[in-house]
Order: sequence, then structure tokens, then C-alpha cells
Amino acid sequence: PASPDVLERGGNAADAAVAIAAALAVTEPCSTGLGGDAFCLFYDGNTGAIRGINGSGRSPKALTLDLLEGRGHTAESPPSVFDAINITVPGATACWCDTVQLFGSQKLSLQEILSGAVKLAEEGFPVAEITAHNWAHWAAALKGDGKELGGDLLIDGHAPKCGQVFKNTGMAHTMKELGEHGKPAFYQGKVAQAIVDVINQHGGVMSLEDLSSHDSEVVTPISTEYKGVRLWELPPNSQGLVALLLLNILENFPQLTAGGHNSSDYIHVFVEAVRLAQTDALRYLGDPAHGTIPLESLLDKSYSTQQSQRISMNRTMEHVQPGLMTGSDTVYCCVIDSQGNACSFINSTYMGFGTGLVPKGCGFSLQNRGANFSLCRDHFNCVAGGKRPYHTIIPALLTDSSIKLQQKPQLLAAFGVIGAFMQPQGHIQVLLNMMEFGMNPQQALDAPRVFVQYDHKTDQWLVNLEEGIDQEVAVELRRRGHKVNWPVTGHERSQFGRGQIIT
Repeated sequence: PASPDVLERGGNAADAAVAIAAALAVTEPCSTGLGGDAFCLFYDGNTGAIRGINGSGRSPKALTLDLLEGRGHTAESPPSVFDAINITVPGATACWCDTVQLFGSQKLSLQEILSGAVKLAEEGFPVAEITAHNWAHWAAALKGDGKELGGDLLIDGHAPKCGQVFKNTGMAHTMKELGEHGKPAFYQGKVAQAIVDVINQHGGVMSLEDLSSHDSEVVTPISTEYKGVRLWELPPNSQGLVALLLLNILENFPQLTAGGHNSSDYIHVFVEAVRLAQTDALRYLGDPAHGTIPLESLLDKSYSTQQSQRISMNRTMEHVQPGLMTGSDTVYCCVIDSQGNACSFINSTYMGFGTGLVPKGCGFSLQNRGANFSLCRDHFNCVAGGKRPYHTIIPALLTDSSIKLQQKPQLLAAFGVIGAFMQPQGHIQVLLNMMEFGMNPQQALDAPRVFVQYDHKTDQWLVNLEEGIDQEVAVELRRRGHKVNWPVTGHERSQFGRGQIIT
């Protein structure tokens, strides 16, 4: 109900996207919330301008590689992903406020936009089936030594079951304060103090100044052209670059779709292209404020042509070195309003409840995005104070490929797919499903997907094939040297990411 209500009251796509993000923070705390990060892409229906907000938080200024090494951590032996040392400043709250301020209709206050979420938190809501499964899956992060406050997100110490009503008075109070007082209600005062207290009680190093100095960054999106359309993504530290690199490589295979949807040739080339794109991203992707990223060179079409020549149709590439690979839970929404504005918005706490640490009385858990830093001293994404890590969450927009300077690009779609390193892979599969295989948006989202991931334990790339892809394809991919996991069924299919699209 959050979005239609906001639109009916005169709000626009940006207002509605924030209302949805807030409602999902209440109903899916095992995927998203005030303790996480957010990114936004906005298309102005009047001017055709496309702008973005990077709502990711930075590491505490006191966090250094020396500090981690002093605690016995190395690249081979990093902190637990649930360690408080991995908590970066939660950027989602500022991103909500800035999205409304910069792109909103100015007809509704933040308080009015958040009112639906506040009501859900106060009155309770029946927990949905998939949410109940994810809640139970990640609930262990809320328990354990010193995590008594994790009980705020449980019922009698347990994850709520499907259909059980869950209330969150702590979050209702936090959102009310946010609606009344804006960003200072979160980044200063009681909430900020509660965040710092719980982090430092568990060995983290965040300060009140880390929180009060936080701000979102308004960014210029990056894009690439493919057969008459232009795909827009957010620049680093977001991994939107991966989707663009992937599309550029695939453009060099004109016969890519000749064998049909999810044929062995199509999946083979897709997998190899993912390996190349992901490896580049993991080498060069991090906080641009802490170094130079060769974006222009990476996105040059001649570079993708050169990369594509490394792919053989008969055999997998021997050595493509990846970096970090981890899991995620995220929520995504997109809204297009009657004025033609579009907002593509994504929000995540990472790995379910993140660290599972809950600030007292606040009703949300704190993210663990710092787990994405490298502990290799010379790496672009090496841990440092006041730095944003490699970030997995990405919203997308699709326009026509307008080349005349005076002509505004026409919006074709707002879309996204959740699931950490699956996200850029999902963007391109959904896009190609529509462009190359003639699917409508619903079919494009429903079609079985492929997820390519790196397994550190076996030092191998895994090709996960969703139920619905032919067994013969799995057999042929194995013959070409791929390590294939087929068929992926049931709740395990969540790795392929849920998606949304409006065209």
C-alpha cells in the first residue's frame, strides 16, 4: 500500500520509492533496513536528465589495516563476517532523505512519506513465506554472546513463522523521529549514541563523529550502448560497472542467441564473460575518493573486443583470477509516475541481518559491508579509515540511445535484480531476455537464470543453473570444462535473485 498511497496524495516516483523502501525495512528486516545502505537512480520525465545517489557509508576513521593485523587478522584469516569491526556507517537513511529532497515532488513531507511504514511497524504485519524462511535462515546472527538486543527482531527468541504477526515499536519510534527531524534524528542524538554503544561494546571502532559527518554523494551515472538502447548504472564503488563490462563483451558475439534461450553456447559465453568482467571489477573497483579507476579505458568498446577474444567456444579459460565473493540479501523497487519520472531504488543490510547487532530501542540491525574490504595492503579496495568498500547493490535504468545533443533520452525501463554478485548478471540476463529472445517483462523475470560465482574453498568458478534449464545443457557445459551445479531448486533458487521491472 505504501507506493499507491503516496502517488495518490501527489507524490512522485522518488517519494513513492522511499515509501516502499521504508515499508520493506519494516516487513523484511532480514534483508534491508535503516542499518544498511541504499543507491538510487532517477530519470526526470520533464528534462530526460538521469542522476544518481550513492547512499553507501564509509568505514570508521579509526579502522586501519594495522589495527586488524594487530588483532591477528590477515587476507587469509579475515575477521568473521559478523564481527562488529565490519560495520560501516549506515547510509540508507541519508539516501532516503536526499532522494526525497533532490528528486521528490516537494508536495509531501518526509513524515507523510514514512507514515505508512510507521503504521506497519506499530500495528504489525503477517510475515510472508519467503521472508519467514530468510528470517529463520539468518536468525543465528541475532543471537549469541552479548546479543540480547537481537531479541528485538525475534518473537520469544525465535524467527516469526509464515503468517505470524510481527510488530516493531523500536523501528516505529526511529522512523517517527526521522520523519520529524530528518537526518540529524539518525546521525546525531540518541540513535547515533545507541549505534556507537553497541558497536564499541562488541569490539568495533565507530565514533559519533563518523556518523555525524556522513553524507550521501550525488553522482553522474555511467552507461553503455547496446543495439539501440542505453543501459545506465551507478559508478564505483557500486558494481554497476560489471553489468556494463559484461554487456560490452557479449556484444562481440553476434551468434550468441542462435541456439535459443539458455542454450549451451549462450550460457558458455555468458559465464566466460562474467568471469572476465567480475575479475576486472574486483581488481579496480572500490572507493574512487581513495584512488583512480580507469573507467574510460574499461568501458571503451575496443577493450571489450580484446577481452572477448580470450573466450573459446570449446573450452573454459584456464586462469581468470577473481577476488572476494560473498552472499547477500537485498530489496529492490522501481516506480514510474504519471509525469514520466522513474526511480530505480535498492536497499540492503547485507547477509541477512548484517552483523546482527541491534542498537538499543532502535528496531534495526547494523550492516557488515566492511566484510567486502580487502586485507591485501596494495589492493585498490584495501581496508582504510573513512573509505567505502566494493559495493554489490545496483539499480538500473534503460533508455533509447539518443545521440542528438538536444534530444532527451526516452525512458524504456526501470529495473533491478537482487542478490549480491548475482545483480549485474541478473540485469544482463533480464535485458537480453527482452531484447534478444522477445520476452515480455514478466517472462524475462520468470525465465530460469544462471549464476556464476567463485568458490574460494575449491579455487574454482561455479556455474549454478536454475531449475528449468535442460539437463543436456548442464552435460555439455561440463564437457567444456565448467563446474556445474544443476538443477538448483526450492529456496536455494533465492541465489538467482528476485527482480522487478517497469517498462
